[in-house]
Amino acid sequence: MSTVRTDERFVHPALFYRTEQEYTRQTVDFLRKGLAGGEPLAVAVPGPRLELIRNGLGADADGVLFLDMTDVGRNPGRIIPRVLRGFADAHPNGRVRIIGEPIWAGRSEVEYPACAQHEALINAAFEGRAVTILCPYDETRLDARVIADARMTHPVLISEGREEESDAYDWEAVVARYNETLAPVADSAVFAFDVDGLPAARRFAVAEAARLGLAAQRLNDAELAVAELTTNSVLHGGGRGTLAVWSEAGSVVCEIRDAGRLSDPLAGRRPAKPGQIGGRGLMLVHYVSDLVRVHTGAEGTTIRFYLGL
Repeated sequence: MSTVRTDERFVHPALFYRTEQEYTRQTVDFLRKGLAGGEPLAVAVPGPRLELIRNGLGADADGVLFLDMTDVGRNPGRIIPRVLRGFADAHPNGRVRIIGEPIWAGRSEVEYPACAQHEALINAAFEGRAVTILCPYDETRLDARVIADARMTHPVLISEGREEESDAYDWEAVVARYNETLAPVADSAVFAFDVDGLPAARRFAVAEAARLGLAAQRLNDAELAVAELTTNSVLHGGGRGTLAVWSEAGSVVCEIRDAGRLSDPLAGRRPAKPGQIGGRGLMLVHYVSDLVRVHTGAEGTTIRFYLGL
């Protein structure tokens, strides 16, 4: 497996594995090559996999940042700004090497579209940067659709120790395919707002979320996210919108619809520059939410965020 580059190109391989032994061998080999080159190293994978890698590295694990992806990457939309860019931007000199496993067998059907878009958007977020991000995929537990999407979102594929270029690579097609229409939920509570109704929209969201069982800090998160998104609707989405709140599979869900259109595929995933005024709203929503789903098109934009009860 030879994924080290000496130039400034971004390197984004998918690693397909079938056993714990293969997973450990390939990931540890990947990290040891980075150690040999003096590269800063980070590993963000589901908890049990962290221990496989840590134990495989032995004493070399002391120089590696380990993060549980089921925590830091619960919402796929915050992995780029908080995990990947957070680490890469902290080490601006020379190549940085990261293992990131955002898709595991426990991901739900409602989460998966955001996961696939995340893997695709990594290519845009790191274009032209000296960063290598290896993304493992469990071929024995993930379905064929996930593996096929991985071949489209990664320009380099590694399987059984062999590396090859992907002939299916087309990350933009994956972003477009999972820009799925989010149908209105029939039994949701709905509130229409404009600039004068922003405070009332926040109060409505908090009251409905509390009625559905949200409490303490999660209520504060709901209020913050609704405030950011409704303000964006007024400023950029035609001056008005609708807010809906409902419960779904152990979460409170809030949804904002307006007439605007998101033209930047990395909106909400690009960290603000030092001194930047504004432009942080959607990223804050990603940070406080367990999941964010977005659909945008000529007819308008829908943003739906989930907060676990």
